[in-house]
Amino acid sequence: MKLTKTFKAFFENEKSGGIILLFVTILSLYLANSSFQVPYVAFWEKEISGHSITEWINDGLMTIFFLLIGLELEREIYHGELSNFKNASLPIVAAFGGMIVPAAIFLVLNYGTTTQNGAGIPMATDIAFAIGILSLLGNKVPASLKVFLTALAVIDDLGAIIVIAVFYSTSISFLNLGIALAIWIILFVLNRMKIHNLIPYLIGGIIMWYFMLNSGVHATITGVILAFVIPFGDGGEKTSSYKLQHFLHQPVAFFILPLFAVANTALIITENWHEGLNHSNSYGIILGLVVGKPLGILLFSSVGVTSGLCLLPKNLKWAHILGAGMLGGIGFTMSIFITVLAFKNPEIIIFSKIAILIASFLAGLLGFVYLKYILSKTPSIQSSDYE
Repeated sequence: MKLTKTFKAFFENEKSGGIILLFVTILSLYLANSSFQVPYVAFWEKEISGHSITEWINDGLMTIFFLLIGLELEREIYHGELSNFKNASLPIVAAFGGMIVPAAIFLVLNYGTTTQNGAGIPMATDIAFAIGILSLLGNKVPASLKVFLTALAVIDDLGAIIVIAVFYSTSISFLNLGIALAIWIILFVLNRMKIHNLIPYLIGGIIMWYFMLNSGVHATITGVILAFVIPFGDGGEKTSSYKLQHFLHQPVAFFILPLFAVANTALIITENWHEGLNHSNSYGIILGLVVGKPLGILLFSSVGVTSGLCLLPKNLKWAHILGAGMLGGIGFTMSIFITVLAFKNPEIIIFSKIAILIASFLAGLLGFVYLKYILSKTPSIQSSDYE
């Protein structure tokens, strides 16, 4: 199967975005621990209309990121790798393993403690970082591995969205939630009436976001459910869904995600920063991402293929699955996002973010070195290897 133009554009944007994320994260950590520390950290904590700048980014701009994820997921379901059950089943089953096993490891270490609410943290995979590192391996990477990792990460994000909606929403205001859902139904009706102009959907989405923000359900969920009422049509370049997805790719990859990374990694690293690592919460995050992710992905994939439920694509070997699982341990964006929802204690949030950075670095390094070694034994592969 040849990689579609849409997939290639997505992969290229995520690859570049991953490199930028790495750069701005290092820059943010440097500024937060330099002579600019006080004004730099104070800037992100500055309040506007009752919310800090960081909170506006997390609750507002990240909704646009989730809108893009929703549009990409919809496209994969209708026309991409998730449209064929045999192709879709492997990354779906693998993603389940990559969420369940890390969460189980975390809970084994934290159940019954004040940090057990962080079980969702090691469940996440950062698409941009994972694809960015995979792209550094060049043309020896089988197209089927690119597709598998991308589909895995997208499904993983969907899982994280569900986890956020179910476990990290506060007390529910059914009035506000009802208004938000009523707006969604109106937009759904517009979709059925074949109204393709994006303006009513975007205006409706903004209003829906406001009521969702005040409902107790996390506001970013608005982005995902809005995506599924944007007219998809035949999925071609002239459709509303394609135009919006194409428009959002670069702003998300080169502005929103880097801004999120900068705001959420303005961490003051104190002299006793390592003491926070000697805690069951940090152990759970690091072991969940570095060990639980590849173990869960490989184990569930093996069971799926052995049982006949899943198909192992041509040119994709078990060694590749393990390598993809290692890269899946790069939690970063979604892990940090869940951290700020899971905990209220600033100290626990800081120590959790440090654990996420360490785990993501280790997962990325191990995945890169391992796959580089595995791929060095194979000839260069072009695009047509997914059957």
